Amino acid sequence: MIKLENITKAYGQHQVLQGITIEIKQGEVVCLIGPSGSGKSTVLRCINGLEAYDSGSITVEGVLVDSKSKSIRGICRSVGMVFQRFNLFPHRTVLENVIEGPIRVNGLPADEARKRGKDLLNRVGLATKYDAYPAQLSGGQQQRVAIARSLAMEPKAILFDEPTSALDPELVDEVLSVMKSLAQEGMTMVVVTHEMGFARAVSDRTVFLEGGNIVAQGPSAEILGNPTNERMKDFLSRVSHS
Repeated sequence: MIKLENITKAYGQHQVLQGITIEIKQGEVVCLIGPSGSGKSTVLRCINGLEAYDSGSITVEGVLVDSKSKSIRGICRSVGMVFQRFNLFPHRTVLENVIEGPIRVNGLPADEARKRGKDLLNRVGLATKYDAYPAQLSGGQQQRVAIARSLAMEPKAILFDEPTSALDPELVDEVLSVMKSLAQEGMTMVVVTHEMGFARAVSDRTVFLEGGNIVAQGPSAEILGNPTNERMKDFLSRVSHS
């Protein structure tokens, strides 16, 4: 469904991605792990056109991702993104945040958008928060609103950029449980995360990046349970003791 072939990306003299090749099948959950600065978030931003890559190719369901092409709007609609810092509109209610995209971008009638928005908020456990504002919510609740907002666009895949790293530890599980239910429902997901338990339990495949290169990848249970790459072993030992 999503195919990256030999993707490179540089910021000035700094080479962030050095030839990344990954293929993600429909319904697959893939976790990207690795130290800070390894290029994980840049991979996500290149997939949905937030960043232009320098060379190689990215396709989503066979359509080339080109940030200068008219087709990029369709790709942005079909590939949702959930950010580390929620990115909610602070002056809009929870429900208004969720229905903004379907009404403005997809042209959904307001009544239908509100009904679907409420259904999605119920689904992520926020049935009593339709009229609340983001500042009145915990970080975990705000991130669940962000997930509902992404789902409201009816994406074919969702990219998660460290969705729990800005949360207090006790709020992490409520977000991960929503992500687990999405995985069980067959949503295609690419997740940048430091939550190794989630990666091991939920993802089909884990890809370890360092210095803009894929250093190791394989089935999550296998590669995380018995890593053979020395650099990855060192990384996992540090994460597990952090």
